[in-house]
This record gives sequence, structure tokens and C-alpha cells, in this order.
Amino acid sequence: MAKVAILKAADLSGKSKATIMRAMNSGRLSFELDESGEKVIDTSELERVYGPFRSKAATESEALVRAELQRATDMLEVERIKMRVRGLEDQLHMTQTQLDDMRDQRDQWQKQAQQILITNQMSQKHAEDLKQELREREARERAARQKQMEERLRRQAENENARHEEMAMEQHMAEMPIWSKILQKIRA
Repeated sequence: MAKVAILKAADLSGKSKATIMRAMNSGRLSFELDESGEKVIDTSELERVYGPFRSKAATESEALVRAELQRATDMLEVERIKMRVRGLEDQLHMTQTQLDDMRDQRDQWQKQAQQILITNQMSQKHAEDLKQELREREARERAARQKQMEERLRRQAENENARHEEMAMEQHMAEMPIWSKILQKIRA
């Protein structure tokens, strides 16, 4: 059979140059040296190790089929990626819509909280005003009660003084002679 160089052996077997070199170095693929000292491999040895050669036409048609399959695979992958992108865009749109809704709700809650706070502050001020008014009313009532008490005590004291004076007068009258009493009554 014919002897071929390493590059031609790689081309015939469909393997890489490195694969052929490893097989030669490991002893799996035998070789000879030609008159120039270059390594050559017998084609029958290549067929023994790597199987029968394919014809160039078969290899080319196989390459075309592989290329067509690769193109179809790529197209399917592109369509799958497009579908995934559409799905993610839809999900992003839904998430954005939910986020907008949540922001609207948050803004509404903030407005309500502010209104409640303002109302609460107004109520608190009103409550403080009422407390102050109650304190003032209680102070006025205490002062009025104190004044009434003092007035009662003064009247009681006056009544008591008047009774003492009356009693003293009665006692004085009892001690006076009758003519003095008559004169005194006439003068009064």
C-alpha cells in the first residue's frame, strides 16, 4: 500500500495531527522513516487503527449534512432563546406593573397616615386645650367654694357674735332695774 506523511494521514483518517502523533509515540500506530528521515505511515496501518477511509465525496456530503444539522440546531436554539426572552419580558412587565401598584398603594397609605397624624395632632391640641379649660374651671370652682366657705364662716361668726351680744344684752337687761329697761327700750 501507499505510504503517507503525518498531515495526509490525519486528513485521510479524519483525525487531528496531534492525535496521529500521540498514537505514533505510544506505539499504537506503527510508522517508518523515509529516505529524508521524515515519518511516514502505511495507509493499511491507518485503516487498521482508525477503520476504513471515507471517500472525499462522502466526507464532503457528511460535512454538508453536519453543517445543515448545526444550522437547524442553531435556529432552534435562537427560537428557544427568543421564547425565553419573550417570557422574561412578560415577567418583567408583570413585575413592573405590580411594583407600580405597590407604589400607588404606598403613596395612598402615606397620605392616609399623614391625614391621621394631622387629625391626631389637631385632636391632641384640642384635648390639651380642653384639659387646660377643665383645670381653669376647677380652679374657678375651688376659688368659688373657698369664697362660699369663707362667707359661711364669716356669717356664722357674725351670727355667733350677734347671739353673744344678744345674750350679753339679755343678761345685762336681766341685771338692770325695770325702769332702766323701759327707758332703754324706748330709746332703741
